Formats: sequence, C-alpha cells, structure tokens
Amino acid sequence: MRNRSLLILTTAVTAGALTLTACGSRDDKGGAGNGDSGNVTVTIGLDAPLTGELSALGLGIKNSADLAVKTANKKEYVKGVTFKLESLDDQAQPSSGQQNATKLVADKTVLGVVGPLNSGVAESMQKVFDDAKLAQISPANTNPSLSQGTKWASGDKKRGYKSYFRTATTDAIQGPFAAQYVVNEAKKTKAFIIDDKKTYGAGLAGTFKGEFEKLGGKVVGTQHIDPETKDFSAVATEVKSSGADVVYYGGEYPAAGPLAKQIKEAGAKVTVVGGDAIFSPEYVKLAGAAAAEGDFATSVGAPIEQLPSAKEFLANYKAENYKETFEAYGGYSYDSTWAIIEAVKKVVDGNGGKLPDGARAKVVEALQGVSFEGVTGKVSFDEFGDTTNKQLTVYKVEGGAFKPVKSGTFGG
Repeated sequence: MRNRSLLILTTAVTAGALTLTACGSRDDKGGAGNGDSGNVTVTIGLDAPLTGELSALGLGIKNSADLAVKTANKKEYVKGVTFKLESLDDQAQPSSGQQNATKLVADKTVLGVVGPLNSGVAESMQKVFDDAKLAQISPANTNPSLSQGTKWASGDKKRGYKSYFRTATTDAIQGPFAAQYVVNEAKKTKAFIIDDKKTYGAGLAGTFKGEFEKLGGKVVGTQHIDPETKDFSAVATEVKSSGADVVYYGGEYPAAGPLAKQIKEAGAKVTVVGGDAIFSPEYVKLAGAAAAEGDFATSVGAPIEQLPSAKEFLANYKAENYKETFEAYGGYSYDSTWAIIEAVKKVVDGNGGKLPDGARAKVVEALQGVSFEGVTGKVSFDEFGDTTNKQLTVYKVEGGAFKPVKSGTFGG
C-alpha cells in the first residue's frame, strides 16, 4: 500500500535552517499511517450535545476527553503518536449525530470516537461507524439494545455492531436497581410512571416498571409526555388524583425539572425518581430547590469524588480551569478516551512501533481486550462491548444538591 505522507515545512529559527517534519500521513485503507520519521497524528473524534438543553452534560464529556488527550501527549504515552481531539456537536439530535458520524469516518486520521450522550443518537451512528470499522465508545449510553439487540429482554442477546462499546452500565441494571431502592429503602408502593417516548427514557421506564411490580409495587398510572412542550399541567393533575407516592420518570433533566415542579405545585405528595439523565445540578435548578428536595436519581458507577482512582483526574481537571464541570459522565468520558489510547498503543506496540495499514479495524480488535485501572475503576468490556463495571449509585436531593445515599449492584 502506498502512503501519501503529509510534510510540513517549518523554520528552525535558532539553527537558521529549514527542516522537514513528518507531521502525519494517510493511507488508502482507512486509518492513519506512520511516516518514516517524526510523529504521526491520531485523531480521536467526539460527539455530544455541545449546545442546547443538554450541553451541560455534553461539555463535561468533551472537557474530560480533552484532558485524557492532553495527558497522553504530555506523558508521550504512545511513542511516535500525537493525539488530537475533534469534537462535534449533535445537539442531542439523531440526524445530526449521523451526519457527524459520516464526517468523522471521512477523516482517515480518526481511529476512535467517544460518544454520544443519547442512546437515540447512538442508534443513528452505529452502522456508519461499524461499516467503516471505526471504534465507538460511549460514556453515557444505557439502552441495552444498542449492544445486546432488540430481543435482549427475552434472553436472546445478539451483538449487532462489533465496533460499539460503552463504559456506562445499562438500563437492564439501572431500572431494576432504582426499583429495589424505591420499594426496599424508600418504602414506596404506588408508582406513576412517565416517559418521554425516546429510546433512553422509554427503555429505562420499562425496566423500572418490571422490577417494581415484581417486588410487589402497584403501578397506579402511566403517561407519555412531549419533553419539548414544558407544559405538564395535565399529567401533573393526573398524578395527584392517582394516589401515587412516587413518580418514576424515564427521560432527561430539561423536562424532568419542570415536570417535577409542576407535579409538586399541583399538590401531589410524591417523590420524583429518575435515572442518570436527571442526575445533574440542572435538574435541581429547573425544578427549584424546594420542589426537588427529597427526589432521587440513579447514576452509573460510584461517586467519583469518593474513588481513590479518581484523585488524579479531579486534580488535573481543576488545574485545566475548564469553564464547565465534568458532570455525571466526566470520568466515563476520560476512561472511554483512554481506552482508545490504550488500544492504539497495543496496535503500535504490536507493529514494531508504527501504525499499520488498516489501523481502524485493528483498534476495534484491540479494544475488546483492553483492561486497565481507570478513573471510574476497572475498565474492560464483555462479549457485547458492555462495561464489566456494573456499579450504580442512588443520589438524593438534600439541601439543594444531589448527595449519594447508596452504592451497589442490582441484586446486591
């Protein structure tokens, strides 16, 4: 295969001479190739909502991936390779995500992609990446069907895309974990279940419902909402008249906050519970501290501030002075990015210190066997590309902020 090396002329001022530096090369097999000298640039793509209502989560994902790239370059972690981050905004829209996936595939220096945030967006991207043998690792997708197929609930699990991985555990665990806490710890027995009809929200609500009823809880009402309207007065009235003592919402914080506020204002004496997509300070802001007090959210992993493995990440993130916080998925974004870096290292080390032709497919293969101690704990993937870390945490709003109250795994 013939490589077309990209050479950049630079002037060495101190030496007074003109030098040629191999800054990167491209091959015709879909992957960055290595020049005869100097560093090769490997791009890690990133897709997340960087603008819009979910941008708080998306920017935390972006900043954390940026920190991983900077750390790898500073440490010269992969000899002869300089990493670069290319971040694209999907605005939480599947159509934008698919366009971004196509754009990233077209850039042959991209050897892995971090993201997206939303499961619905991921659905639109998976085939594009898989056809190009380009690795994708989401720090936030939780819908089980993305990795285990649409029949996963019946036990017929089939991995549809070998290039898809994730560092967040799935709703097959998160929904039931929440139900166990609601029934066994919070002692709630009558649930009104609401979802936003999206891939993530509807799936999560469904797994909660199944376990809640199995534990003896009674579902006194169900409803679907359009998260764009922000007028939930009708469903709020329905909740109040249902006699529910808990509302489970499958959806994201931009709608969850106003929904909780309107339900409480309607006079319903309920606790609102949701998944990782409402675990954000933004939920409390939108609901109002008074209305949100006592509400719960589950989220993936253990509280990052309490993990010894996260100390360096927390210190480095602070030192970089990012304008936005890392939010719920920062640690998982860092670990997703580092997993790609580890895979690239395995491919380079196995090819005499150079990137081979067709590096993308080799990175996907290497990712399956990646295993390291990350920010969020042990990072490795099972036969479906799902994380082997099944840890979850329940957070309760106390004094206007989410605070961890229970960590564990489903059934534990």
